[in-house]
Amino acid sequence: MRYVARGPVRALIVTLILGGSVAASAAPLTLAELVERARKNDHRVKESQAQLQWFRAKYEEARWAWFPRVESYVAVAGPTPEARNDGLGGPPTTKASLQYDLDFGQVGVQFRAGAEALLPIYTFGKLDALEAAGAKGVEAGEALAARAADEAELQVSQAYWGLSLAREGVGVIDETMKRLDDAKVTLERLRKVESPQVSQLDLYKLEFYRQQAEVQKNAAQQGEAYALAAIRLLIAAEPEETVEVATSGLPDPRKGQLEGTATLLEQALTHRPELRAVEAGVAAREQEVLIRERMYYPDFGIAGFARWVWTTSATRQRSAFAYDPYNDLSAGLALVSRYTWDFPQKSALLDGARAELAKMRAQRDLLRAGVRLELEKAHGETRSAMVRVERQTLAERAARRWATAAFAAFDLGTGDTRELVESFTALASASAQRAQALHDVQLGLRQLSRAVGQPVLLQTPYDVAPASAPVPDSLKPR
Repeated sequence: MRYVARGPVRALIVTLILGGSVAASAAPLTLAELVERARKNDHRVKESQAQLQWFRAKYEEARWAWFPRVESYVAVAGPTPEARNDGLGGPPTTKASLQYDLDFGQVGVQFRAGAEALLPIYTFGKLDALEAAGAKGVEAGEALAARAADEAELQVSQAYWGLSLAREGVGVIDETMKRLDDAKVTLERLRKVESPQVSQLDLYKLEFYRQQAEVQKNAAQQGEAYALAAIRLLIAAEPEETVEVATSGLPDPRKGQLEGTATLLEQALTHRPELRAVEAGVAAREQEVLIRERMYYPDFGIAGFARWVWTTSATRQRSAFAYDPYNDLSAGLALVSRYTWDFPQKSALLDGARAELAKMRAQRDLLRAGVRLELEKAHGETRSAMVRVERQTLAERAARRWATAAFAAFDLGTGDTRELVESFTALASASAQRAQALHDVQLGLRQLSRAVGQPVLLQTPYDVAPASAPVPDSLKPR
């Protein structure tokens, strides 16, 4: 009898088939997709987002500092002794109402409720400065979050180009091994015809170089595995997620040029997240100094209160001149001034705030100088890598011609094994060094982007500012 899946069983089978098809057809991740995921999912980015939320909460706290502070209370107390009179402050009308004895009479319960509020109306700018400092805190938090995202982008890019370099290295080694295998076939053919050109030692040499190539290939494969592991960490991939990365080789930068350091420095002073953060920190410290200076002035506000007390065992007094702690109903408003006479403490706090401001300004100047140094270093390394690409490309081209000529001569019986192996080794070395230079160019561009705070790309010659252009005085570190 044939079994036919029905209902939920059929739906489950279809879901599994479709899910497997979707998983199997998932496209490998590109560099842009890796960067997007790293800027969103990296653990440091999440930490900075939480820190930014804290800054925003502190800003909201400062923004609502003007809101009146209302304190209220409700109480039920007892037992309360009997307290009876004529309600006009006269003598007690019952014996139990007399005090300082143990005759409490008919005891009762007291109900009490009240509220007090203070609305600041003028603080000599302290509340405005507090709100401004909170806003600058949010600005600093946003800049620090951008810095964390930029750092994640830099590191995932480094891992991506490291993966590309490893795969390029495997390709170079595979090409070298193929050439060695072809040479071995030719060598064995010449040995069979007892050619005096070759000997058994030549076979040993080829085998030695082939094993060395296998070692290098294994090292490149290990580098590829490590780069993939780093990518998984940086994009916060799930443990069961399969991560495949699409690489299309290392781009050739020879058709582009770098912008001058003066232009890049100008961009860095505007876009670098750390500089934005420290500028916001300086502004916040300036507001703190202002607050400490204005602490020598009083705060003015409107105070209000409302009280209600009722006791079941006491007579409510109807005279305004009669003291009545057992029954009360009153409310009022007042214009108040509040001041704390702690001059030594105020002076110490002001000195501390000024010192913190001076420290923050020094940190800003140091950071500007550091950004300039970092930019100069990344710019120089990138330019050097571009020169190496140019030279290693010519070297690889020459080595390839050398290897082709040496193999042709060896195949014809006019060349020796040493010349053949040396040409293959030179070609492999030139190809590997060219790939390393291409890799270094891409890393240099990413380092420049990190130093500037925005993407730095190679420009066509007519878009490039002179590398020796002077830096305006307004852009130099102060």
